[in-house]
Amino acid sequence: MEYRSLGRSGLKVPELCFGAGTFGASNEFFKAWSETTQAEADRIVGICMDAGLNFFDTADIYSDGGSETALGKALAHHHREDLLISTKATFRLGTGPNDVGSSRYHLIQSLERSLKRLGTDYVDVYHLHGFDATTPVEETLNTLDKFVREGKVRYIACSNFSGWHLMKSLSVSERYGWARYVGQQCYYSLVGRDYEWELMPLALDQGVGALVWSPLGWGRLTGKIRRETGIPKDSRLNAKVVVDNGPQVPEEYLYKVVDAIDEVAKETGKTVPQVALNWVLGRPTVSTVIIGARNEEQLRANLGAVGWKLTPEQVQKLDAASEVPLAYPYWHQRQFGERNPKPV
Repeated sequence: MEYRSLGRSGLKVPELCFGAGTFGASNEFFKAWSETTQAEADRIVGICMDAGLNFFDTADIYSDGGSETALGKALAHHHREDLLISTKATFRLGTGPNDVGSSRYHLIQSLERSLKRLGTDYVDVYHLHGFDATTPVEETLNTLDKFVREGKVRYIACSNFSGWHLMKSLSVSERYGWARYVGQQCYYSLVGRDYEWELMPLALDQGVGALVWSPLGWGRLTGKIRRETGIPKDSRLNAKVVVDNGPQVPEEYLYKVVDAIDEVAKETGKTVPQVALNWVLGRPTVSTVIIGARNEEQLRANLGAVGWKLTPEQVQKLDAASEVPLAYPYWHQRQFGERNPKPV
């Protein structure tokens, strides 16, 4: 396992991070992903640690706090100083008017409850799960800065921000000398390359590392979906709540990308998901790729995505198959590559 800097910070993180969204399933959405038992969670965390993967990601809304609780119990078997823990807040967790958002009130409440569920007195990376346009950015960042100064949070990051959301936040942090976002957790995969349009150039310019979620395209690049057979009956993509809440991928486009991955998989002797994960790991600004697993077998397979590299020719083949028309103004900017070079 290699370790990379998280953006322009001094924190080193493993190139793979384990996403604990499969832990503690307590509602329809998360049960569609997995119903991992506590014993299985303990075992998965142990395998991760043995492989050098010591970074674990969760969120307060995952299974209504159940993921944090299960992860905390699993991590209790290991020394806290050997672990890196990431969690998130902002989305609604409760029915009250202040049980949502990035206000000082909600963030303080959310962090205190997350720390209790995780069984720790600090988290290494604290994310805003989304942008709150109804709370002043200054209020949010001042609150996060105080968390850092109090030692309850080591580094702050954001997730699912647009380019202007992130740039405005970085500007406010710079203006007041507050802690700045060193990472952004974002969706990026061979069937979802929108990240390259604006967020990647911003990350290159501002030193913000990408923590990639759903690098297998919301379960579409597991190797089980083929042009000839379509979506298997046991796939979570058959659950309407999962499909409706995730990225939409045209069917023919998906099969075109899978066909290209299949070719590269045969050339490398690797599996479809290993090739897809390795491709993401090789992209600029990527600090870590978040992998999930229903069980030990899936985890060990995903760990096989590191320790080797795709050739430039193989990368080009995958790039060509997954390229899509750009939205404005990006297609216009690409016409002036001399002054607006592609980020990758």
